[in-house]
Order: sequence, then structure tokens, then C-alpha cells
Amino acid sequence: MPDVAYILTALAVIMAVTFALRAVPFAVIAPLRSSALVHYLGIHMPVGIMLILAVYTLRNVSATPSSLVPAVVALAVTVGLHRWRRHALLSIVGGTAAYMVLGNWVFG
Repeated sequence: MPDVAYILTALAVIMAVTFALRAVPFAVIAPLRSSALVHYLGIHMPVGIMLILAVYTLRNVSATPSSLVPAVVALAVTVGLHRWRRHALLSIVGGTAAYMVLGNWVFG
């Protein structure tokens, strides 16, 4: 069994790390709010994430109409919704719904 000093030292380190991990985000949030980089990422990151999701989804689409048509239509719906409303969640949900409807009920 470890002695009491070892246990207390370990607990002190654990508490200090836990406190630091919880306090650091509040300490660095103020400078980040006025950062041009964070503002730029806030505007452009949703589109980048959607592009990554689209490429990841379309990488396994075969050239058959039952697979290609739902994917292309869903991609068009996603891009159209995003260009229309500029709302990432609406675009992702709309494109997913279009793909699910076409893939399961129309071409399924």
C-alpha cells in the first residue's frame, strides 16, 4: 500500500490538472472572441465540414442509377439549401432527408 504522502500528492496533482482543464477555456475565451481567425473559421468551417461529409459519402457511390441518382439529387438539395438559407444544419438535414427518401422509397 502506498504511503499517505504519495496518495495526497497524487490527489493534489489530479485536482490541479482537473481545475486547470476546466478553468483554461474561460481564461482564453475573451481574446478569441475578437480574433479574426476565429471569425473567419466561424463563417467558413461549416461549408468545409459539409464538403468533407459529401466527399466521404460519395466515395462509395457506384455508377448504377439506383445508387447515383439519389446521391446526386441529395447533393444538389444540400448545395441548394445552403446557398439559399446559409444554414448548415438545414442543409445537412435536408440533403440527408432527400437521400433517404430517394434511396429507400423511390429507388429502393
